[in-house]
Amino acid sequence: MAAVAANVAAAAEDQEPQHEAVPGLESQWLQIENKESGRDRPLRAGESWFLVEQHWYKQWEVYVQGGDKDSTAFPGCINNADLFEDQVNWRLKRGLVESEDYVLLPAAAWHCLVNWYGLEHGQPPIERKVVELLGVQKIEVYPVELLLVRHSDMDTPYTAQFSHTDSVDLVLRTAREQFLVNPQEETRLWIKNAEGSFERLCNTRVTLLEAALQTGQLIIMETRNKDGTWPSAQQQAVSTASEEDEEFQGQPGICGLTNLGNTCFMNSALQCLSNVPQLTDYFLKNRYLEELNFCNPLGMKGEIAEAYADLVKQAWSGHHRSIVPHVFKTKVGHFASQFLGYQQHDSQELLSFLLDGLHEDLNRVKKKEYVELCDAAGRPDQEVAQEAWQNHKRRNDSVIVDTFHGLFKSTLVCPDCGNVSVTFDPFCYLSVPLPVSHKRVMEVFFVSMDPRRKPEQHRLVVPKKGKISDLCVALAKHTGVSPERMMVADVFSHRFYKIYQLEESLSSILDRDDIFIYEVSGRSAIGDNSREDVVLPIYLRERTPARDYNNSYYGLMLFGHPLLVSVPRDRLSWDALYHILLYRLSRYVTRPSSDDEDDGDEKDMEDKDSIPKPGRVAGGSSQDSGPEQAGPSSGVAGGSRAPVDNSPGPSHWPQRARRKHLFTLQTVNSNGTSDRSTFNEDTHGVSFSSQPYIAIDWEPEMKKRYYDEVEAEGYVKHDCVGYVLKKAPVRLQECIELFTTVETLEKENPWYCPTCKQHQLATKKLDLWMLPETLIIHLKRFSYTKFSREKLDTLVEFPIRDLDFSEFVIKPQNESAPELYKYDLIAVSNHYGGLRDGHYTTFACNKDSGQWHYFDDNSVSPVTENQIESKAAYVLFYQRQDVARRQQPQPGLRDPPASPACGSPPNSEFMDVN
Repeated sequence: MAAVAANVAAAAEDQEPQHEAVPGLESQWLQIENKESGRDRPLRAGESWFLVEQHWYKQWEVYVQGGDKDSTAFPGCINNADLFEDQVNWRLKRGLVESEDYVLLPAAAWHCLVNWYGLEHGQPPIERKVVELLGVQKIEVYPVELLLVRHSDMDTPYTAQFSHTDSVDLVLRTAREQFLVNPQEETRLWIKNAEGSFERLCNTRVTLLEAALQTGQLIIMETRNKDGTWPSAQQQAVSTASEEDEEFQGQPGICGLTNLGNTCFMNSALQCLSNVPQLTDYFLKNRYLEELNFCNPLGMKGEIAEAYADLVKQAWSGHHRSIVPHVFKTKVGHFASQFLGYQQHDSQELLSFLLDGLHEDLNRVKKKEYVELCDAAGRPDQEVAQEAWQNHKRRNDSVIVDTFHGLFKSTLVCPDCGNVSVTFDPFCYLSVPLPVSHKRVMEVFFVSMDPRRKPEQHRLVVPKKGKISDLCVALAKHTGVSPERMMVADVFSHRFYKIYQLEESLSSILDRDDIFIYEVSGRSAIGDNSREDVVLPIYLRERTPARDYNNSYYGLMLFGHPLLVSVPRDRLSWDALYHILLYRLSRYVTRPSSDDEDDGDEKDMEDKDSIPKPGRVAGGSSQDSGPEQAGPSSGVAGGSRAPVDNSPGPSHWPQRARRKHLFTLQTVNSNGTSDRSTFNEDTHGVSFSSQPYIAIDWEPEMKKRYYDEVEAEGYVKHDCVGYVLKKAPVRLQECIELFTTVETLEKENPWYCPTCKQHQLATKKLDLWMLPETLIIHLKRFSYTKFSREKLDTLVEFPIRDLDFSEFVIKPQNESAPELYKYDLIAVSNHYGGLRDGHYTTFACNKDSGQWHYFDDNSVSPVTENQIESKAAYVLFYQRQDVARRQQPQPGLRDPPASPACGSPPNSEFMDVN
C-alpha cells in the first residue's frame, strides 16, 4: 500500500500549476464546456478522463458565470478530498455517483483547470480510462484491484490496479516485475475463488473482464522448479523419489516413465516424441507459451500441450531418474475416452492422437476459414501441390505442421470412363504395409475311416485366400486319400461348431480353431438323399447323477472327440448303426467277453425296458427322465460359441432292435442335447424335421469298464508338423515401394466418379511429393480382417543413417542439396508379444550426447547401434539431415560408434508382458 501512496504523490507533484496566463472567465467556460474538446465531447476508447469533485466544479461554474474575477465565489485549488476514503492510500470511495459526487473531464479540460487553479497539495489526479464493455464505451471509474502474492510467500500481498480491458498477461508481467523474477524463469498464475478453491489462469491473452476477475481477488504467481515440476503439483502428487534422489543430476533426457498399469504403450510413444530435437527445444525454450490456442473448438483448451510440456521439462531437467506421468494420463483419458482406464492400447494410436492434440492446441490459426478442395483438372503438379499446401497452412499452422507434416499425391483412375483425379493431401506419418506371404500354415487333425489308425496331426501350407477344398487337396498329398472323401469340421467343446462346405473360404477359420478332417466314403454326404451312404455326426455323452434333493434324474455330459461316420443307406437300423459305431470305436472300446454278455442278459431280465426306443434313456421313459443337462466340459455354460448347423437331413429313420448293448443311442440336436421337437416317435420309425445328430450315451460303470480314455485321446504327428514357413527379412525400402503401389479400392470404400456420376472401384496410387523435417514411419504389423487377426513378426531391415528417399519423391528435386532427401534414425517404438498381450519399449538417440538408450518404462540403459534393429520395431522416427546440421550439434559426438551398452534389450522370448 505504501507503494501506491508513493506513486500517487509523485503524480501529484507533476500536476503543479504552471502559472500560465489565465484566460478570461467567458473563455474558460467555452474551453471547458466545448462540445469538441470539452466535457460534452463523445468518448473515445483508450483515452484518459479525470474525476473532479462535484462541489468544487459547481463553485467554479458559479465563479465563471458571474463574470467577476474578484468575486468571493473564487473556487481555489481543485480539491478532491471528499472522493477518497483516506489520505494515505488514496483509494476512491465506493458507491460514488456521477453528477452527484463528481464530474468527468477529458484530459485537455483537466489540464487547463490544473494550470489555471492548481491541485490541492499531495492529492493525486484521479485518472480513468475509456473502455469498451459489451459494445458500449464508458469511463471505468472503478478499476479492478487485485492482490498479488508469490506461491512461496502468501502473507504479503501487493495491491495493483488494472482496467477490465487489460490482459491477464499484464497481470503476470506486473507480478514478475514486482517480485523480481528472472527472465529465464517460467511462471504462471492461479486465482483464489470465493469458495476457497484455486483455479489456473491458463489463457493470459484474455482480458480481466473475460477472465471474470474482480476487485479484491487473490492472484498467486508460482515459479517452475529447476527439476521441471511446479510447486503446486508437488503438493498434490505423491513423491516416489528417495531423499538421496533430491540432489540427483544426470544427463537431460535420460529419464524413465513409470508404468501406471498397462501404460507402456503411452510411455513408448512419449519417449519417441521427447527425443525429436526441434519439438523438444520448442517446449524447453517456452516458445509454446506464445502459441497456446485456448479457443480452438477442435483443440483441448491447451491442456494437452501444457501437460506434455510439463513432462518434457521434467524429463530434460536432468534432476529425475524417472517420473510418474499420472497427470498426463488423466488428461489423455479426459479428452480421448478410448484411453480411459488401464487397458493395453497401441502406441501408434496414442501417437496419432497426441500429434493431432498438440497441433490443435498450438495452432497459430485462431479462426479457420473455409477452404474448398480443388482437383488438378489438368493443371501442372507443381501448381496444384503449392495450392494444396497453401490451403492446408491457411487452416493448420503449428510446430507439428512445421515438423511432421508432408504432402503426397493421390491419383484415382475410374475403371469405366478412364477419368483421372489428382489431389495433393497432407500427411503426419506414413503407415506402410509389410510384404505379406500369400501362403498360410494351418494345423489340422486327420481322422481315418480305419478305426485302427490314430488321428494324425498335419501342418499344411495353403493359399491365404483359398477355399476349404484347397485344404483337402493339401492334406491329400500327405495321406493319399482323395479330397472328395474328406469332410472338414470345426470342433469346439466336444461338439461340432461348424461343418464346412468345400466352397467356403479358409479366412473363416482362425488359427486357434481345432480343425478335424474326417475320411468318409466316396458315396456319402450329409443330407444328400441321392447318395448311397449318409454321413452322421456322432457325439459321446456320459450319464452323471444330477445334484437334486432326491436324485430323481440324471444329467448327460459330452466328452471326447465327435465323429463323422458314413452309414450305408440300406443299413439304417438302430442295431446296424450300433455295430457300425462299435467298429469305429474299436481302437479304444473293448468288446465285452462272454461272461460280460451273461451279466448283461441277467440284468435284461431285471430291467425289461433297458433297451430304449428313440428318444428314451435307460432306466425310464422320455417323460420321467427329466431334462438333460450339459456338464461343465460341454461348453454350454462356459463357452460362448454356438454350434452352426446348415445341413438338412433325411426325413425318416428306421426302427432299431431291442437288445442290451454297451451304450445306448439317442437322437440329439447340434448342441448334443435332446430336442424332442425334432422327431416324432411312432411304431414304424422316426420322422426328422432337421439333420439328425446321434449321441452315444454311456453309463458311468460301462464307460469305466470298456472305454479307454487314454487311447481315445491319443494321436500321432505327421512328419510335416516340423515344417516352419520361413519368413525372409524385408528392407524398409520394399515397404515404401509397396505403399506407393497401385491398388484397387475395396467394395466398402468406393470412389464417386464425377464423370460417371456413380461410385466406382477405382485404382488408387499414392506418391510422395514433399517430406517433413521428421518423418514417422508406422510399420503395419497388425492385420485385421473379418475372420482373422494376426501380428506380422517379419524382420524389417532399416538403416540407422542415410535413408535415401530421392527415388520415392516425385517432386522435381534440388540436386545440389541431396541432404533434403536423406534421413537419420532418431527413435524406434518396439512391440514385443502378440495381439492379446504385449509390451512396448523405445530406442532413442539423445539429442545432446548422441548416445542411444533403451527405455523400458522407468528403466533406462545405454545400447549400441547394432542392437536397435529387431522384429519388434513398430514405429520409426527419422530426422532429415539438413535439419540436424541446422541444429549445429557438437562436433564429433555423432560420428564415432556409441559406447558399449550397460544392458541389452530383452529377447522377445523372455519379455515380460503386462
